[in-house]
Amino acid sequence: MEHQQPPASAIVAHSLSGSRSPSRHRSPPSYPTVSLPLPGSPASSWRVYRARIQAAFAGADLRVCAAFWLFGLINNVLYVIILSAALDLVGPELPKAIVLLADVFPSLFVKLFLPYVAHRIPYRTRILIIVGLSFLGMQLVAWCEPLSSRLFGVVLASVSSGLGELSFLGMTHYYGPFAVPFWGSGTGAAGLLGAGLYVLATSWLDLSVRGSLMTFGFLPVVMLVAFFAVLPRDPLRAGRSAYTLVGGVDEDAEVEETMDRDDVEDSLLSRGERKSSSTLQDLAIRLQRARSLFWPYILPLLLVYIGEYTINLGVSPTLLFPLPSTPFTHYRDFYPFYNTLYQLGVFISRSSTPFIRIHALYPPALLQLVNLALLTAHALWTFIPNVYVVFAVVFWEGLLGGAVYVNTFAEITEKMEGPEREFALAACTVGDSAGICVAGFVSLWLEPTLCGWQVARGREYCTLK
Repeated sequence: MEHQQPPASAIVAHSLSGSRSPSRHRSPPSYPTVSLPLPGSPASSWRVYRARIQAAFAGADLRVCAAFWLFGLINNVLYVIILSAALDLVGPELPKAIVLLADVFPSLFVKLFLPYVAHRIPYRTRILIIVGLSFLGMQLVAWCEPLSSRLFGVVLASVSSGLGELSFLGMTHYYGPFAVPFWGSGTGAAGLLGAGLYVLATSWLDLSVRGSLMTFGFLPVVMLVAFFAVLPRDPLRAGRSAYTLVGGVDEDAEVEETMDRDDVEDSLLSRGERKSSSTLQDLAIRLQRARSLFWPYILPLLLVYIGEYTINLGVSPTLLFPLPSTPFTHYRDFYPFYNTLYQLGVFISRSSTPFIRIHALYPPALLQLVNLALLTAHALWTFIPNVYVVFAVVFWEGLLGGAVYVNTFAEITEKMEGPEREFALAACTVGDSAGICVAGFVSLWLEPTLCGWQVARGREYCTLK
């Protein structure tokens, strides 16, 4: 009986649609959320809180949770450390946004293009690349004197971070509903820990900038330990094998068995053409799918990051009050405290999905733009009565930003399945990096403009230290 070979387009469509045998079907995980009673309410007590928290994490694999928390922490912590060291890297004369753009633009390009081919690179290979690039980048930043060499090190670390984010979020597809929340919590903790580590090393322990950055360059080794020693890899192996293209290597063997010897040479020549056609079909399907992700997922992520990073980079340095009315003794203390409050809000909201799920992503993203408009208006016309109101708004800003980030990927995990979900988790990471890049360029103009406006009206706080 003649063997009938399915066309390459059918093979690719079958693979990307997630169509598999029932034994291999993997339904989208549900996110069990548990509400906590309000403090002071009749139902509130330590016993109730403990029981509700235990219920929220019922069925969680401790090794999976720990591994993804460490992935999120280490993948993002070097980004924060580099930004914290911006002044030491470029000096007081150059704008610090140079470091921000070098830390974000390469990551953006990775997230724009790599999701369409990354599925061909095994995760264990990606981990080795991520760790190697991070280590090399940090050593260049630490040991090189020319600014161009230091910025090249920042670029390598940025490429590593972008590859890490799309890879680890794609990997959460195989590990159930708790992988995304713990990844998100780890990324939130990176903001607090990264800034704190740099201050601890350089200010409290009195280590040199070079020695501190060189030491921090070894942190990515933790990802190797998390992947090879902590994370159970059986779900990853089983899941990846389930998505093998129909036919594959066995297809070629079966075709050759049905051919005459004279036809084998022609088969070998056409096999490369079939694989090339399959790759192009694969790419076309993924590009079409990426367009369908823009409105529901990428755009709200883009908007919230434009709002929060424009606040952080362009507006916060000008949100200053007379020192006697504040808890500070120097004007330089405002900005790091704002950043700490922001990072605290991010950490809380990125850790919140076991208790609070947000399904509508646009309302918090638009509220972030309202925050941007409010704080920009205050920088221009000074109507907020005291700095404590600004503290509250900045903390709220962090809550909104972290909530949109983690709930975007939670929504994808709930609503999609199969290779479609794995691809979407990776492809949507472009939203945050694109938002940061837009905010960086806007802030290059906005901060000096707001400061100049204030100085022209007799408020010279932004020029004082």
